[in-house]
Amino acid sequence: MEAKLQRRIQRYGWDAAEKIYEQSWIKALEPSHKTLLELANIQSGHRVFEAACGTGIVTRKIAKAVLPEGHVFATDISQKMIDNVMSLQLLAVEARRMDGEDLSDVETTFDQAVCALGLMYMPDPRAALAEMCRILKPSGRATATVWGQRKNCGWADIFPIVDRQVKSQVCPMFFAPGNPNALMHDFELAGFTDLKEIRQAETLKFRDASGLLEAMMLGGPVALAATRFSSEQMKVVEEEFLQSVADFQTSDGGYEIPGEFVSVTGVKAG
Repeated sequence: MEAKLQRRIQRYGWDAAEKIYEQSWIKALEPSHKTLLELANIQSGHRVFEAACGTGIVTRKIAKAVLPEGHVFATDISQKMIDNVMSLQLLAVEARRMDGEDLSDVETTFDQAVCALGLMYMPDPRAALAEMCRILKPSGRATATVWGQRKNCGWADIFPIVDRQVKSQVCPMFFAPGNPNALMHDFELAGFTDLKEIRQAETLKFRDASGLLEAMMLGGPVALAATRFSSEQMKVVEEEFLQSVADFQTSDGGYEIPGEFVSVTGVKAG
């Protein structure tokens, strides 16, 4: 897919998901966020760059860690996500809409750079990592988390199911960074050394079918495609998706779906 088109899909897709994303995903993503922050080991006084900040779930935690003298520069391709972060009025946080692969307007250097579950949506994740490396101070640290291998993510059929109704091409290479050694390799090529990887299996829990469908259809990467569905198409997609995860339904009507996250951290060479 043309990179410009993919960026456009991501921008307006996450604009569409903004109101639903946090309430639908905050609990399911908490283990991955915890690992990211433990690897980064952000300290008071650090200047931190954050790519793909979303609604600010991780931003809030970083902001608390860097006080009283640190600073967080949070970016996202979605203006509505950035507006959400700005509405929080967090101390020490500046938020700006920005493409993670082009940080040419960033005029300062940072102690840390982080990206929580954002690289999968970028046309060239390696370019985004190279940009993060460029804006770091010598020996600065970058840390990123992505979804793991497709076979280890029980919800993965959402993409082909949606594409059968609307050729959305949401994330053609979504699971590529989560393949074995892929993210480590991208970090190395971007200019990082002293690499460490953590691959973690988690269970994503949803209270019922309604909560699961809200998260998957309206609060995630297919939100833009979902806005184009007729009511009949939406019903077909929802039924197909629920069938794809039927094995993960619990006796009380909830869902416990396997997922995998990969987190890598590294230090800027030189």
